[in-house]
Amino acid sequence: MYRLGFDAKRLFNNFTGLGNYSRTLLFNLGQYFPDHAYFLYTPKVKKNGETQYFLNSPSYSIQTPGMLPKAYWRTRGMISALKQQKIQLYHGLSHEIPIGINKLGIPSVVTIHDLLYKHFPDQYAWTDRQIYDFKFRYACEHADKIVAISEATKKDIIDFFDIPGEKIEVVYQTCHDRFMQERSQKTLDAVKDKYQLPDDYLFYVGSIIERKNLLGVVKAIDLLPKDLQLPLVVVGSRSEYQRKVDTFIRKKGRVDKVIFIDPTFKDLSALYQQAKVFLYPSFAEGFGIPVLEALYSKVPVVTSNCSSLPEAAGPGAYLADPHSVEDIAAGIEKILTNDSYRETLIQEGYEYAQQFKGEPLVHQMMDLYKGLI
Repeated sequence: MYRLGFDAKRLFNNFTGLGNYSRTLLFNLGQYFPDHAYFLYTPKVKKNGETQYFLNSPSYSIQTPGMLPKAYWRTRGMISALKQQKIQLYHGLSHEIPIGINKLGIPSVVTIHDLLYKHFPDQYAWTDRQIYDFKFRYACEHADKIVAISEATKKDIIDFFDIPGEKIEVVYQTCHDRFMQERSQKTLDAVKDKYQLPDDYLFYVGSIIERKNLLGVVKAIDLLPKDLQLPLVVVGSRSEYQRKVDTFIRKKGRVDKVIFIDPTFKDLSALYQQAKVFLYPSFAEGFGIPVLEALYSKVPVVTSNCSSLPEAAGPGAYLADPHSVEDIAAGIEKILTNDSYRETLIQEGYEYAQQFKGEPLVHQMMDLYKGLI
């Protein structure tokens, strides 16, 4: 039995990408390797439907800072706890590891999801960029092994931090099992009624920020023939960038055709499964989990031909130039008007997605742990 430590801050406090990655990985480790002990280190715990499993399962031991300042504990203070609890390997699940862990003789792994702040510095505050640069670089230089979630991220780690490629292993992400399960018609109808959605709609999932390119999506829809301008359902946390989107849709008189909703996570798979097209023409991603969720949901995808997105989408998607609203529009139109092409995308996308199932990926991760221990 191994005693494995994990940075669980995002698991218990983030309910989008980084948190989903942490929860899915730890859940799969517990399912497929139940004989090991999993120590989850977090400065605080939010109790909800997504975290309850980890709080109730005997496989996981939750570790918090007690009286120590939270930021200090996570950066340096937990070192003593790792030693006292005889942790045999520590995995920083989101870009960082405790300072000084390499001096304890405890092997460490860090997952780097992306270095997008390097590609889009203007979209990040100067202070944030300095913090990221220190933490990410320190982790890459001092961890025994780096997990990159895509080949694109691996290339960035090598290019920006001058890390040798042999230190980096690409271990892809999976998504939650519920996206792999076909929902009943009763469930689909209930979810559609719950959010008052039309029968036919286009779908977007992702933070409403400049890099994700929602404005490009609404501009592309505006280029389509009128009979193809389906309503767009948008799921994502908002930011200042949404003002640009709102201004455009008001100018074009499409306010009632762009529907912003905030669904529960359990409803999300039903929303994917009823969409006519999933749109994700992001300028760059570490991987692109929403693309994988769409492929498993058997909905055709329009995504980008750059960054990690061709890795996530494979042959089962229309790969557009995210800088070209005309290309995005062409992809939507082809899917909506060519049934044979649509069915081919759905079939090839679903088949391609099978390589991202949780079991083989979690075995790959455990093999990495064993090699270091």
